[in-house]
Amino acid sequence: MSCLDLEAVMSLPDEVPAARGAEDAAETRAQGWRRLAALHSRIEDALEKALQREHDLSVIEYAVLDVLSRQDEHHLRMQQLAGAIVLSQSATTRLVTRLENRGLLGRYLCPTDRRGIYTEVTEAGRALLAVARPTHDTVLAASLNAAAGVPELASLARALEGERA
Repeated sequence: MSCLDLEAVMSLPDEVPAARGAEDAAETRAQGWRRLAALHSRIEDALEKALQREHDLSVIEYAVLDVLSRQDEHHLRMQQLAGAIVLSQSATTRLVTRLENRGLLGRYLCPTDRRGIYTEVTEAGRALLAVARPTHDTVLAASLNAAAGVPELASLARALEGERA
């Protein structure tokens, strides 16, 4: 994924007068969406490169380990996991199978509903996540810091850092 050319896709002031017509409101939303997409693309690209290089993990693989590790018992039903990582159930199944083959996840039948399948992080998955999380956090912080220096992205970057935009 490559970063979007910000000058080519947007020019939106931080404050938009409230008394604009429906057409202006639609354009404002579209420009705001392009700003958000540009920031997402920059961050995801930086995370993907660093996680792959340093830990042999994709961003979505990291997300699966992270989401599961934050659950009380380190597991979710497959359909819950698909919703949490915003993938189709079939794509989630393929992803979980890949991580299971690497020994990072395990699956088991729900003891109270034999139709349900849980996915859980293994010890190896928790260990990999523990060494990958500082990389993720450092790259995320650096990406937001860099975006704060880009006028079109500064307010979004500040918002994600918890500051007033």
